Amino acid sequence: MPDLYQTLLKHDLGHIKIIADLWGLELESRDVDSAAEELSASLLDLEAVSETLEILPAEARTAITALVESNGKMEWAIFARTYGEIREMGAGRRDRERPHLKPASIAENLFYRGLLSKAFFDASKGSQEFAYIPEDLLEIIEHTLQIEEPEEEKEKIIPVTKDTLGRPATPVEKTFEIPASDHVLDDATTLLAALRLVKPDWQADPKLHALLNSAKIIKKNVPQAEAVKSFLASSRTEALTMLHKAWLDSQTFNELHLISNLICEGEWSNDPLTTRRFIIDLLNSLPKDKWWSLPAFLRDLKAKHPDFQRPAGDYDSWYIKRASDGQFLRGFAYWDQVDGEVVKAIIQNMHWLGKIDLASAEEGGAVTAFRLSPFVEKKEEKGKISVASNGRITVTRLFSRAVRYQIARFCDWEDAGRTTDEYKYQVTAQSLKHANEQGLKAEQLLTLLVKYTNGNVPPAFVKALKRWEEHGVEARVESLFVLRVSRPEVMEEMRASKAGRFLGELLSPTAVVVKEGAIQKVMAALAELGLLAEVKDHE
Repeated sequence: MPDLYQTLLKHDLGHIKIIADLWGLELESRDVDSAAEELSASLLDLEAVSETLEILPAEARTAITALVESNGKMEWAIFARTYGEIREMGAGRRDRERPHLKPASIAENLFYRGLLSKAFFDASKGSQEFAYIPEDLLEIIEHTLQIEEPEEEKEKIIPVTKDTLGRPATPVEKTFEIPASDHVLDDATTLLAALRLVKPDWQADPKLHALLNSAKIIKKNVPQAEAVKSFLASSRTEALTMLHKAWLDSQTFNELHLISNLICEGEWSNDPLTTRRFIIDLLNSLPKDKWWSLPAFLRDLKAKHPDFQRPAGDYDSWYIKRASDGQFLRGFAYWDQVDGEVVKAIIQNMHWLGKIDLASAEEGGAVTAFRLSPFVEKKEEKGKISVASNGRITVTRLFSRAVRYQIARFCDWEDAGRTTDEYKYQVTAQSLKHANEQGLKAEQLLTLLVKYTNGNVPPAFVKALKRWEEHGVEARVESLFVLRVSRPEVMEEMRASKAGRFLGELLSPTAVVVKEGAIQKVMAALAELGLLAEVKDHE
């Protein structure tokens, strides 16, 4: 950081004289260089600094202490939100209005005493404006505060640092525990099967799509054959690690854009990778295996690092709407609804990927606590698969994901594991036809089932699959409209009339199938023949 002399050189002679007056000094110098050197020599004195700090208002002393605790500098946006802005004015207006006599903020009070300045410094987010104390003056202030600051006053100061945020969770906050798991692997397997089947009715969480895209397992929602094979063949531990690493290093997985109640509009962009890494660094600094309060963590983050995802503290150029009512959430006032939600999303994703346990104060309620406790795969009994004679297949969650993925492609889905730890599938003529269109054969399904059930496939179902392979559909159940008349002569008259083209298969001398959508036309033709008909529905 610049020292006091370098800082003073940025000002005109009138400003330097104002600082001298407020310190009770008279300057002899008549140019900026000499005045800056003369004033620096006078201000860099332990006794003078001690006396000046002593007469400062309590709020100004708090601001100085906060800067000292931040190694002498703080992002200007953060500092100004707490301690106010410095009015921009030229030398003429300053000399007329004399703002140093009636400062409009704590920041202005310190600025005209030479204890505070502003400058741009390089930071992790690029060049940013900071509030700072000149470096050599900072050393004296630090020494003064160590000597004079009473212990009780020190405890009142909340330093803006990267120290541990928040506090341990209370017993109430951790009442209902939600342990981390590896269920994301099963959901990913189901999604991959759905994408291969082109099942538009199966709606997956958008963030699961984003995760598999980040892991390069899918590309533009198209499964990548080799990547899918590698993912499904991996052990559960290896597969979970693969997904976690993909999320951790992803520039495209954007938590802000994936929050369901927020709509991002406009040309602005955020940096999800830098944001994610910053929050994870803070989380990793917390005690392991210790329940931590989520509200307290967010409160301290808001106080100490509110601009963790905002370059230069910009809260106005990001156009973000609340989905529920279309309300634009611009300005720092909406930090909790936007920035706070991003932090919650990152913590939720760590839970989703097996890295954090969650807890809530009430069952099914909002998350109020979390614990860094990576999921460890337990030595559980392997999953099972069972086949019924009517073609229903049940696969438990811990069965081979690769096998379940293949089975799912031959079947209609009754339960995709969303409510239980079982996946229920039904083999139908339509599902086999769909599979056949993808180049899959019923014989392949039978081979799979025989292998993984140790031959426990009901004979009737074996017979059905073999007959399908040989003959295709041999029976069909349809919903049809049937026209029944009282005498064969009426049927002959109908078939000979212009309504005949709307009649299909003849079922008997007095019954015929009516083609789809032609009921009203047949009714009109009957009326022209002098016959009034009634329509009976299936009920």
